[in-house]
Amino acid sequence: MAQSSFDIVSEVDMQEVNNAVDQTEREISTRYDFKGTTAEISLDRDIPAVKLVADDEMVLKKVIDVLLTKMLKRSVPVKSLEYGKTEPTGKVVRKEIKLQQGLTKENCKTITQFIKKTKLKVQAQVNGDQVRVTGKSRDDLQNVIQQLKDQEFEFDMQFTNYR
Repeated sequence: MAQSSFDIVSEVDMQEVNNAVDQTEREISTRYDFKGTTAEISLDRDIPAVKLVADDEMVLKKVIDVLLTKMLKRSVPVKSLEYGKTEPTGKVVRKEIKLQQGLTKENCKTITQFIKKTKLKVQAQVNGDQVRVTGKSRDDLQNVIQQLKDQEFEFDMQFTNYR
C-alpha cells in the first residue's frame, strides 16, 4: 500500500493582506474620528510587516481594530500576526506588526510532539519551515488533521499537498 502524506505550513496570502491594508488606509482617510490626527498604515513586503504610525496609543489601537476587521473579512488569519513594541518617536508612536510566513523551529517541534502523543501510525518530519506528515492510512492522516484543528495552538497553520 502506498504512503500518503500532507504538509503543515503557515502561510499568509500577501495579496489579501495588501487589500486589507488598502481598505484600512481608505477608511482612516474618510472616518470622522480620525480627522485631524496622524494615522498612517503601510505594508512592507520585504519583511513582511504592516507598519503603523499614529498620534498616540488610542489612535493606534483604533487603526489596529480597523485593520483586524478588514483582515478577518478577507480571511487573513490574525494568529499569524506578531505585534512589535509600540515605539514613541517625537510626536508620534510607531508599531510594526510582522506577518508569520513559515513555521518557526519551536512551532515545528510543538506540532511533531503533539502528533507523537496521538499514538496514530504516522510520522512527522520537519522540513525547513514546514512539517510533513506521512502514513499508510488516509484515515490516520485525516484524524491527525482533525486533532490538530481541534487543538488550540498560538500560531496559525494550514494543511497542503494532501496526497
